[in-house]
Parts: sequence; structure tokens; C-alpha cells
Amino acid sequence: MEPAGAGNVKTQIDRALTALHRNIAPGSSQAYLFAICCVVVSALAHLALGGLSDDVAPFVTFYPAPLVAALIGGLGPGVVATVLGALIVWWVFLLPQFSFYMSREGDIISLLTYCAGSMLIVWAGDYFRSLSKRLEDEENFRKLAVQELSHRLKNKLATIQAIIAIHLREHPQVRNDILGRLNALSATDELIGTTQGQGAHLSDIASAELGPYALSRAIIRGPSVFLPPKVALTVALLLHELATNSAKYGSLSAENGRVSVTWSASGPELSLEWRESNGPVVQPASRKGFGLRLLARALGQFGGAVETNFDASGLNCKMNLTIPQSTNGEAAKAAHQMGMWSPSDP
Repeated sequence: MEPAGAGNVKTQIDRALTALHRNIAPGSSQAYLFAICCVVVSALAHLALGGLSDDVAPFVTFYPAPLVAALIGGLGPGVVATVLGALIVWWVFLLPQFSFYMSREGDIISLLTYCAGSMLIVWAGDYFRSLSKRLEDEENFRKLAVQELSHRLKNKLATIQAIIAIHLREHPQVRNDILGRLNALSATDELIGTTQGQGAHLSDIASAELGPYALSRAIIRGPSVFLPPKVALTVALLLHELATNSAKYGSLSAENGRVSVTWSASGPELSLEWRESNGPVVQPASRKGFGLRLLARALGQFGGAVETNFDASGLNCKMNLTIPQSTNGEAAKAAHQMGMWSPSDP
């Protein structure tokens, strides 16, 4: 495992290179100035190492300069760093010093090897810079496309809600049920949108679904779990269905009623419990309504199951499911980027 200190240093270096990449245009005067600075730093490093030992190879500290110059400034600055570094070593560090005459055949070979190796490094660095820029542009385009798609979906959802409200105005119960479920999906889509389509945090989903019924009456507790999109939408629908039924017939319909939503995770296995208390006496349903059928079918696609108990104090619903392994890695990546745990975390 990488030491914490090394990880922090690597992070700082990555941030510095990213800032330079964004602020210095390839081929600009700033890029050439940056290449010269890289060579100067290499020369100072050689002098510092030379003070410690006389056996330091003349070109060893100069190889990073062309690479960094090409990564930041492109092909031209990389070539400048190569040529300038070769001239400085030839003039200052090869014998006889302060002369472009070389008396040893090994120095000539070292100089030619440095130039050839550095030009290869410059080509690779410039290719990597171009590839990185292309990937960055594609990522920005993808984010823009996701935002545009999200905007269009919101407009379509608003249109659908308006159509439903008009055509079902004489059936308010059916109309409200459908609009409620659409609003639940819309709220979860908003949460998923904040992670660029990667998923949503389970606690955020629970808070969004219980928010309309006063969060002060709800207990939401469990480890930090990040759900991929399909699982997040399913869980949102389930919690919405339970919250709606509770507001009609259960604890949320009573002044002192309470609801607790708790969960635990072990690898990809997720267990979720909905428990109501201080509500009216609940009688078991004579047949499965849409909500219970929704619970069973929704969890079935993830290898899960649901167990409902109508206790004297209120409904107790236990659910479990398995988060698909194919999406677990994506959820873990998004969770790591946002500083969250994923279900696969210990």
C-alpha cells in the first residue's frame, strides 16, 4: 500500500501539472519560457548532485526537462529543452569545461545518446499531451450532452405530467398516484445527475423521498452506500411507495407517527428496513396491491426479496438485494471521486 505522505505528494504534483496544462497554451511564448525554466532546474539539480559526488553522469538530471516541457508545451518546447540541455552540458559539464571541444569519445556517444533519447521522449510526451487533450475534450462534450439530455428529459416529464393532470382530472386518486411516482423518479434523476450519471447516495434518496413528510419525524441511518443508476431508481420507487402508503394509512398519517429507514451493506449485499411506529393499527392487506407487487418485482431483478409484517405499532418491511457487480466498479469509482464509501468497501 502506498504511504499516505507519498499519496499527498503525488496529488500535489498532479494538481500542479494540471494547472500548468490549463494555463500554458502549447507552442506559446509561455510554453517556451517554461521549457527554459525546466532546463535551468535540471542544471541546478546537476550542480547540487555534483557537490555530493564527482561521479554523477552529465545528462542524468536533464532527461526530465524535455519530457515535462513536451507534456506541457508540446513538441516545439520539448525540442528546445533538448537542444538547450545538450548545449549546457556540453559547455559546462563536459571536459574541457566552457568549450565546445570534446576530447573523449565517450562524451560524444553520451551527447548523441542524450539527444536521440530525449527526442524520443519529446515525441512520446507530445503524443500523450495530445491524447490527454482529446480525451478531456471528449469528456467535456459528454458532460454537455448529459446536461442537455437531462434538460430535455425534464421538459418531457413536465409535458407528461401536464397531460396526465388533464386527462385524469376526473380521477384524482389515480392522477395523484401517477404524478407522485413520476416526481419520485424525477427527484432521483436529479441526484444521479449531480454525479454525471454514475448513481446516487442512499441517504440522499431516503431524504428526498421522506422530505415532503417532515424529516423531523424520520430516522435515516446506515453506512454510506453509493448506488448505481438502475438500483438507485428502484430504491427510490420503493421508498416512495412506502412513504405514500404510510402518509395515507400508516404512521405518517398520525400526528405522532414515526418512520425509520435503516440499512446495512456487506460487499454487494444490501439490506434495507422500513419500520413505522406510533401510527394507527394496521391490518394486513387481503390481497397484494400495486405497491407490494412493485416491491417484489423490483427487488427480484436484483436477486432480492421483501418481507412485510403488519405489527401493532405499524408496518415493518425488510428488503434485501444484490448490487450488480458490473456496475459496482462504476459506483465505487464515483464514490471515491466524491469522497464517499461504496457498498464494496470494508
